[in-house]
Amino acid sequence: MNTTTTVAPKRSLGFWITGLFALVWNLIGVAFWYMQTNMTAERLALMSESDRQIYEATPGWLNIAFAVAVFGGVLGALGLLLKKRWAGTMFLLSLIALLVQMIGAYVVTPAWAVYGPAGLVMPAVFVLIAMFLLWYANKAQARGWLS
Repeated sequence: MNTTTTVAPKRSLGFWITGLFALVWNLIGVAFWYMQTNMTAERLALMSESDRQIYEATPGWLNIAFAVAVFGGVLGALGLLLKKRWAGTMFLLSLIALLVQMIGAYVVTPAWAVYGPAGLVMPAVFVLIAMFLLWYANKAQARGWLS
């Protein structure tokens, strides 16, 4: 009797740390999306005038892009932790939605006038993290860690 067994490739501790980071990072994004879309009059009154102008100028489609970015990221992180190959697809969707959201915010709101070039630092960090997560999911799939 000749039997062969297949052993799944071992995932490093870094794989699990990256997946957990991705999940927590995107859940924080979900919390910010929730606060953005459920702004109370009291919280709005606490904002600076310039931040309030940006908030009030934000069209609904930017909040939809925000939702796709963070919920796509959550799904990507869950896919990574569950070792599913669709994690990369979800991270790609998240990255595209994030780019739409960030570019849209600077095109249709007074964000550029308020923050100027310095205001691009945090969006750039968000994009870099999203790009890293997409790259990592693709690397994990290439190494046979995702099925």
